[in-house]
Amino acid sequence: MIFSNPLSASGRRAFLRRMSFGVTGAALGTLWAEDEKFLRAGAGPHFAPKVKSVIFLFMCGGVSAMDTFDPKDNKWAGKMLDTINGNNGKPQLRPVLHNPRTFKPYGKSGTPVCEWFPNIGGVIDDIAMVRSMYCHDAGHFQACWEMSTGKRNRVFDHPALGAWTGYALGSANRNLPTFVNMGKPSSPAQLTGGYLGGQESATPFEAGETPLANLKLPVGTTRAERDRQMETLARLNREFHEQHVFDAEVASRVRSYELAGTLQTAGPELVDFSKEPEHVRAMYGVDEPETDEFGRQMLLARRLAERGVRFIQVCHGGAGGGNGKWDSHDDVADHAPLAKQTDKPIAGLIRDLKQRGMLESTMVVWATEFGRTPYSQNNLGRDHNPHGFTCWLAGGGVKGGIVHGATDEIGHKVAEKPQYVTDLQATVLHQMGLDYKRMSVVVNGRPFHLIEEGTGPIKDILA
Repeated sequence: MIFSNPLSASGRRAFLRRMSFGVTGAALGTLWAEDEKFLRAGAGPHFAPKVKSVIFLFMCGGVSAMDTFDPKDNKWAGKMLDTINGNNGKPQLRPVLHNPRTFKPYGKSGTPVCEWFPNIGGVIDDIAMVRSMYCHDAGHFQACWEMSTGKRNRVFDHPALGAWTGYALGSANRNLPTFVNMGKPSSPAQLTGGYLGGQESATPFEAGETPLANLKLPVGTTRAERDRQMETLARLNREFHEQHVFDAEVASRVRSYELAGTLQTAGPELVDFSKEPEHVRAMYGVDEPETDEFGRQMLLARRLAERGVRFIQVCHGGAGGGNGKWDSHDDVADHAPLAKQTDKPIAGLIRDLKQRGMLESTMVVWATEFGRTPYSQNNLGRDHNPHGFTCWLAGGGVKGGIVHGATDEIGHKVAEKPQYVTDLQATVLHQMGLDYKRMSVVVNGRPFHLIEEGTGPIKDILA
């Protein structure tokens, strides 16, 4: 969105009308205050929020539900099913795969979990399992688009869920972004601010010892010199706003520069794990070969939540535009090392949040773009399945130790309590104090709603 007219008093009022937030009428996005200072402000929640931060764990590639959190028996194994070939759309027969996974009941709830996730099994009484998720598209990019933006129509650059939350609520920490992504995504849809503006896009954090590049001052530059540089930049920004017409793209870039400057102050302390006790680092699997990278991301996610970052997305197994490492067409056993990388760190995150008293105000979401079929593709592998898969939530006012919905006896399609992927988004928004029905923005005269399909928040899993 680019606005080319100067924002006089009347122009400002018109701008606020164009960018109203549903029926609240409050201004969102980038705007000018009456004293001509450039501000970033959100409308605030529609009702009292239960969640301050969301940690959204995206398993890229499509996790097999019946091999992880939705056990099925093997009485159908080897039987032929009528299916459709995804490449040419023609009918074909495929055999139901024998499933060698073993499941064990965990916790007081007795919820069964695959042997690949014993640590998540250990915190199952804090988790609400939703076994009845579905989406429409069976392609990775399209399904990632659905899960991230709630839309199938890619004609417009729709914003990701993380962008909407920051746009709606504004920042809780002026020195840090509202929307952060760690790990490599498998689609740009997982990061985009879309028509809300580039300032709402995810700020990328890297894995490893240096999650943010260029945090340290250049060699030979003192803090006093950098402070003078920032004061000069602020003055130039003010002069620019006084002399030039308002341009949303320019405003977005200015905000990015300002954020980069503040991160040089807040960033080093944020990513310094040296003061974390050894038992906490061990809880996340930091310094262990299989879990170190993802464990560091989970620990950093907790530290970001502590500092008020609203939406922290962590993509695991992303392929930078490819299908994602959880895409197991050849052999579902490919899931095993990926589960090993994530199981202990995720459970450690939930335990750490709980012992710090943060779990009730922090929602952890585990999701994937779609599931996998019960029938075989390429011997021991499974094909894409948008018709029924599993996601789960913990904390943030979610009931723990429950299972919501079900797939049919072979795990192919939703059989009970179907929940479209936007219902998951609406649940997150509801716990953040946002009514998805009131979240809309007008772009070039056309209203866009964040969520246009689905049944709304999954009330059965909320306390």
